[in-house]
Amino acid sequence: FYMAYPFLLPLDQEQAQEKDLQVMKSFYSRRAARIQEKADRECDRMEYDGSMMFDEYPDKVMFERIKNRIYDKVQEKYPVEEEDDRDQAMVMQQEVYRRYPPRKNWLGDIIEVLLYQEMYRRRCRRRSCRRRY
Repeated sequence: FYMAYPFLLPLDQEQAQEKDLQVMKSFYSRRAARIQEKADRECDRMEYDGSMMFDEYPDKVMFERIKNRIYDKVQEKYPVEEEDDRDQAMVMQQEVYRRYPPRKNWLGDIIEVLLYQEMYRRRCRRRSCRRRY
């Protein structure tokens, strides 16, 4: 009995951290909470053995695709005006590149942060679970 007790302590700590995370998520704004739900669903789809989410060196391009998929779903609810510099350039008769590429705005940034944070949490949880067995 006494030998098993030290192994229970990390599990209690993990449960306390998970509870703390849920409390902190309850402070999210309504928009951030909805985006977090979408990020959670995408991570749920990728949480299997051999998933790229658990690779030692994850692929940035694939994560960018996932972010864009979430962006397309969320953009319908929270439209972001993307300025097109070309209209102004036509008046001035000069060629101008866009200042902000598509999906590079506050909405894309918050999706990226929430998605990567959720992936990090799941990667840590998976590593700690594997050590126990």
